[in-house]
Amino acid sequence: MKLLRYGALGQEKPGAMDRKGVIRDLSGQIDDIAGEALLPENLDKLKALDPESLPAVEGAPRIGACVGKVAKFIAIGLNYADHAKESGVDVPREPVIFTKATSSICGPNDNVVIPRSSEKTDWEVELAVVIGTPGKYIDEADALDHVAGYCIVNDVSERAFQLEGTGQWVKGKSADTFGPVGPWLVTTDEVPDPQNLPLWLEVNGHRYQDGSTKTMVFPVAHLISYVSQFMSLASGDIITTGTPPGVGMGQKPPTYLKPGDSMQLGIEGLGEQRQHLVASD
Repeated sequence: MKLLRYGALGQEKPGAMDRKGVIRDLSGQIDDIAGEALLPENLDKLKALDPESLPAVEGAPRIGACVGKVAKFIAIGLNYADHAKESGVDVPREPVIFTKATSSICGPNDNVVIPRSSEKTDWEVELAVVIGTPGKYIDEADALDHVAGYCIVNDVSERAFQLEGTGQWVKGKSADTFGPVGPWLVTTDEVPDPQNLPLWLEVNGHRYQDGSTKTMVFPVAHLISYVSQFMSLASGDIITTGTPPGVGMGQKPPTYLKPGDSMQLGIEGLGEQRQHLVASD
């Protein structure tokens, strides 16, 4: 099932996409796509519904982040060998974990705001997993059973903030609008193999990233298990799993985003995002 949230910023309603691409209103069934709504027994009730029996949403509403009330926005760095190479670092021996502030989360087609003093704002298309069943110390063999669904994240990054000066990744990854999420949360029954998904990203119509999740260094199940060794995972937590090569930092010469640019990105079966770059006030 393809779940989404729509409506005015901060007032999103839950919805679902039917087979014809029509947005259907789920607010009569659940309050939000968040928290306990993502537990398996509650998702099963939603998946049993015929989306076409639900009220259609008129017009073309704004699409919000496909998950609400996110407690933890966890990210994995350097999880594609070619991306590590273009970043000038060795492939890590174990996953690199950092966090993005939850205040960076925005809708998949919202404007991305380039922060003040930014000179090196960059792009990163990524597969993300949303936790359904909470857990800690999760065995890798059981890890995918804890997934509610999959979605797209653009891990927008400011490389100078991230790598220069004190070199703290979180401050280069957490600006407002640096975490577009969605458009859909696609439940696991529609994603039989998360390790075989093509993903791509274009800037101003030029394709910079064109990869596949099959080339991850650490697969999704390993990442969930690994992260759970250090923190408990709650329903609605997001783990975004790293980006393939082709980021702006890796171009020769490096290429960074500027006001007026546009990004378009997608993952097979998970939809597409489109963002326009604007300058900060």
